[in-house]
Amino acid sequence: MSLGTHEFEFQLDNVFFKNIDGTEFQKGNIKVLLTVIKTAASHEFLFKFDGIIQVPCDRCLDEMDLPITTQGRLFVKFGKEFSEESDEIVIIPEEEGEINIAWFMYEFIALAIPIKHVHAPGKCNKTMTSKLRRHITHTLDEEYDSDEVDSSELDSDIESEEPEEVQTDPRWDELKKLIDNN
Repeated sequence: MSLGTHEFEFQLDNVFFKNIDGTEFQKGNIKVLLTVIKTAASHEFLFKFDGIIQVPCDRCLDEMDLPITTQGRLFVKFGKEFSEESDEIVIIPEEEGEINIAWFMYEFIALAIPIKHVHAPGKCNKTMTSKLRRHITHTLDEEYDSDEVDSSELDSDIESEEPEEVQTDPRWDELKKLIDNN
């Protein structure tokens, strides 16, 4: 590669994500624009990612599309042996003279995933949210703020259905009375 700026374009699809064998996600369709700036001493890789990955919804566990738009930068320098000096600087052996950037691309995308990923209200799996609603207690609504478990969101996900009558062990009922008195 000659000195100067070089541009490349990649399309990362399900095959790429399955082959990379990452734990965060394994499906998606991401367009990558890569600009490589080569100088005498190093290579600077500038990544731009735009597309969609599929992750499980935190609430209903069904797959959901998550839009990803992010950027990343990586400096590659030559040295005696491979090492990662920091999150952005990698040293590769001069004899090899090449680097596989697949894992770096996966990591840049994984870092762009928000901590919380849930379907839009009304889009979660109705069966799962119904079961979740049946098992949620009133104390959860009091302990967590509305960002964690919003019962109105759950209600919008559930079609109207009659609650099942649940029989409980009388010993548990007595224990619950002790909790309610505190």
